[in-house]
Amino acid sequence: MEKLSDPYTIRYPQIVAVADESGEHVELIEFFDCVGGAMWVKRHYAQSPLVRSVRTVGATNRYLLRTGTADLALEGSVFPAGIAGVAVEGEEIAVTYRGLGGGGVGASICRAEARGVIRYESDPAGGGRLAGSTIWLPRRERVIIAVDDTDTPEEGATWTLAHNIARAVEDDRSRYLSHTIVQLFPVPYRTKNCVAIACEFATSDPVGLVRHYRDYLEEYTLSDETGMAVWRGFDSAPLEEFGRRVKRGEVSAGDLAALTDRRLSVVMNGRGAIGAVAAIPFATRYEEALALWNGVG
Repeated sequence: MEKLSDPYTIRYPQIVAVADESGEHVELIEFFDCVGGAMWVKRHYAQSPLVRSVRTVGATNRYLLRTGTADLALEGSVFPAGIAGVAVEGEEIAVTYRGLGGGGVGASICRAEARGVIRYESDPAGGGRLAGSTIWLPRRERVIIAVDDTDTPEEGATWTLAHNIARAVEDDRSRYLSHTIVQLFPVPYRTKNCVAIACEFATSDPVGLVRHYRDYLEEYTLSDETGMAVWRGFDSAPLEEFGRRVKRGEVSAGDLAALTDRRLSVVMNGRGAIGAVAAIPFATRYEEALALWNGVG
């Protein structure tokens, strides 16, 4: 029988955090390996005063947090663990966890040794003890890169190319978070299914990330009408109205040109740029993203 190296610890594969421009709001993204543990903390951490919301996206839990500190009235079975502190400190984000018993194990060494943690302070944990940790993460910003129209009627698929490029450009400064297929209105000049793709990143090198992604896309696209659009910002809600219009009907290049938000840039301005921009606000909103809004489906 193979010996277990650390039978009472499950380390998080990766933890990432993005902050808004003001430094007042943070999204904490925890990649998990144990689904049961992830669902347990999702339920209980939601009770923390600093947690505005929590949702599961793929193999991650995402906590929308406000900065500050909180005294947690921890109680076994009722409120056994939570987030006690969030701070944006220059180029770093600090998160403090506290928990009782097994919740203390999760709040301490399980997170402290995750990939992405710069440094940590962690308590001894186990049994029925109260324990926790503070971890420091690089401050990153959210970048959504969206593409459309990379294939032809004979070959290619935009959803696969977008994902493979996202994997290729990922490094320690830019972490690939999500891939969303967005159903658009079926315009007559579509290849077949009329979808655009939004790839979401957390990055401390947005310029390098976008440049590398564009270089790959220019190399491998099969279409002369490829569109690539980039959103740099914590919340892409300002593009939602435009995205909804493109899901409901055909939109002109003039409508796209009327968008003036400085956080949006069109990097490749083929016909697919309209769909690329429209995909951005639907990143990780899978039910809405995949819905066909043509009055039939």
